[in-house]
Amino acid sequence: MAKAKTNYTCSDCGGISNKWTGQCAACQQWNTMVETVVESAGGNRYSNTQHQALAQTAPVLSLADIDAIDVPRFGTGIEEFDRVLGGGLVAGGVVLIGGDPGIGKSTLLLQALANISHSRSVLYVSGEESGAQIALRAKRLVIDARDLKLQAEIQLEKILQTLAELKPQVAVIDSIQTVYSDALSSAPGSVAQVRECAAQLTRVAKQTGITIILVGHVTKEGALAGPRVLEHIVDTVLYFEGDNHSSFRLVRAIKNRFGAVNELGVFAMTEKGLKGVSNPSALFLSQHDNQVPGSCVMVTQEGTRPLLVEIQALVDASHLPNARRLSVGLEQNRLAMLLAVLHRHAGIAAFDQDVFINAVGGVKITEPAADLAVLLAINSSMRNKPLPRGFVVFGEVGLAGEIRPAPRGQERLREAAKLGFSIAMIPKANAPKQAIEGMTIIAVERIDDAFTKLREYQ
Repeated sequence: MAKAKTNYTCSDCGGISNKWTGQCAACQQWNTMVETVVESAGGNRYSNTQHQALAQTAPVLSLADIDAIDVPRFGTGIEEFDRVLGGGLVAGGVVLIGGDPGIGKSTLLLQALANISHSRSVLYVSGEESGAQIALRAKRLVIDARDLKLQAEIQLEKILQTLAELKPQVAVIDSIQTVYSDALSSAPGSVAQVRECAAQLTRVAKQTGITIILVGHVTKEGALAGPRVLEHIVDTVLYFEGDNHSSFRLVRAIKNRFGAVNELGVFAMTEKGLKGVSNPSALFLSQHDNQVPGSCVMVTQEGTRPLLVEIQALVDASHLPNARRLSVGLEQNRLAMLLAVLHRHAGIAAFDQDVFINAVGGVKITEPAADLAVLLAINSSMRNKPLPRGFVVFGEVGLAGEIRPAPRGQERLREAAKLGFSIAMIPKANAPKQAIEGMTIIAVERIDDAFTKLREYQ
């Protein structure tokens, strides 16, 4: 029997090579090349008459003749989940949700499907758990799942047949890495299987209008396992964040064709499942009886929601030749850049100091508007002098020492005022035209100006 022909496919980007290489030539990632079987060209899935007929019926239209209408949505019954989705699920949309094992993906989707099943037909396809295990979870969560249809199956063709027969309006595939197609000889979870199964399910969703939610595994680095093309195929990509040892979970949208990206949903894991947190800012603020050095509260914008997050800094004399720089929740390289700006434009040197930065509550801050809060927290820790009570800041710091404006500055200020903060240090370009009741605004243009004005309130 002839040996099957193989090639090597990158598990990160899907690039193909005829021989194994330590580094992918397409995306430059190391140790991502996986051996896969080359499928024969004859009798493939694209040669069927149904696909040919579909391709022939696609007319060419002028963009001006197409009506631009809002996509109708329907809720999941979980407010925080709907927020991350951009307002709810869309008919024919494909959602990919990933996260660490045991973080709550299946729990959240089971709760959402149970809510949707009261008004729409739903199907839960489980490839990792038996029906008895899912029924036990539903009983533990105390949810009414009488109208929820369940199928324990991992073969793609049987799943597609079930979708064609039942015609559900929402279907969950848990998880895409366990599903395999008979058209391919590679094992479930391989690059070819994941890519093919996701493409087939997406095609069915677009043709029939079924909303499909795919559950994906993540790698040790926290990225979705399988080729990155998986993220390009789907309409929405959600990530679960949070520590398994903590009761709080964050769901973040990093791609959404039907809504805003970087939306954040905050959940608390309880005995009866995941519950939405109505005031998430309280999670990211430490409760101190008295003001402590090295603590600064900032307002970050996650999608359409402003959040107040406490930035903590600890500066201590270093006993090593190279001082340590550690950042949790913020970008490490940006910390090194901010320390250089602090020395050059404010005259505060930290080359012989260990600097540790932490964002309270496990939240990850990616926007540069946290720069000013980081520098003020570092200065407060170095001087061992706390910032004023009720003090909040935001602003990006440039390499020339200027403080750049942040988007949606008025919304940030209103959120801070609503939570009782009375002093706000912000970029001059974000200064409101009308005074905000109960709040003193300190508008600054440069980092040295910020430290000078801050001393008037300490």
